[in-house]
Amino acid sequence: MRASTRPLPARGYRVTRSPSNDGRTRWDGADLRHDVGQEVAVGSGRGEHVAEDGGEIEIAYDRWDPDPGRAPGPGNAIGAVDERGVKAADLGNGGAEGAVWIATIRKTSGPTTVIRAYGVLAGILDDAVKSRRLTANPSRGMENLPHKTGKRRVYLTVEDLARLASESGQHSALVLTLAYTGIRWGEAVALRVRDVQFLRRRLTVADSAVQLGVDHAVGRTKSRTERSVPVPQFVLDQLAVQCEGRSLDDLVFGDDGTTYLPRPKSDGGWFAGAMKRAKVQRISPHDLRHSCASIAISSGVNVLALSRMLGHKSAKVTLDTYAIFSTPTSVPSLRLLI
Repeated sequence: MRASTRPLPARGYRVTRSPSNDGRTRWDGADLRHDVGQEVAVGSGRGEHVAEDGGEIEIAYDRWDPDPGRAPGPGNAIGAVDERGVKAADLGNGGAEGAVWIATIRKTSGPTTVIRAYGVLAGILDDAVKSRRLTANPSRGMENLPHKTGKRRVYLTVEDLARLASESGQHSALVLTLAYTGIRWGEAVALRVRDVQFLRRRLTVADSAVQLGVDHAVGRTKSRTERSVPVPQFVLDQLAVQCEGRSLDDLVFGDDGTTYLPRPKSDGGWFAGAMKRAKVQRISPHDLRHSCASIAISSGVNVLALSRMLGHKSAKVTLDTYAIFSTPTSVPSLRLLI
């Protein structure tokens, strides 16, 4: 069973049946999410396995899978997978050729890219199973998928953060917001003026904007729940300046209040320049979230409260992630004004 890819003009992806040139069954066509269609029989089975000369699965994808039940993220960004990554992946023979495909793209791609490409392919074929167009997903059970290694976390001190914010220029308020509220980048750039509750000293975090190329897709947060996040007064002071002259529906961050702020380039972008001038360890904007957690724990913040602040599914996730800070001695203490 051969899988290949081609782009679609419409959103979503499709896997359906049509006759191939040799008269056998090929899959392409109706949208699995919305077209119940007829059950397809291939040979003596219902599509569980087809010999190499028995047909092919043609997988068509678009850049975004609009599944309302999931938060936006790289796993939903179908177009983030390089077309050549899935093309000609033969999944017959118990997945043996699929293992060869995995091994081939591992030669030129990192674990994250490989896992993402595999996840897109497997997810599409899962939908074929749900729609009763296949009885089993031939891509499941591959044993040679790479394992992502844990990235060393960098935690900045209060003094580091002050220098970094100072060197960030017009993005100073954004850096302080990320560092002292712990919200994710996508959640920060999706904030609107109405979400900043100055009297209550809180942020309402309900949406997340994920960058897809030059565009953004807006959806629910990773936890798929709205949460209220405390904000120190000195950060609110910076946000007040940032929100000045903007309407309630305008975005807090970004030049004009209507365009989502793109993620800074890892090299040569404004964040990289600020790090160099501030003389702090090399980090990503997401690492500011970890610094927030370390400062909060060192300041004696309750783990359950921190878990809700960060949008974790449970306090156990917070404890497992930040077990290194089980005692409040790792970074200089800061009394959060929340």
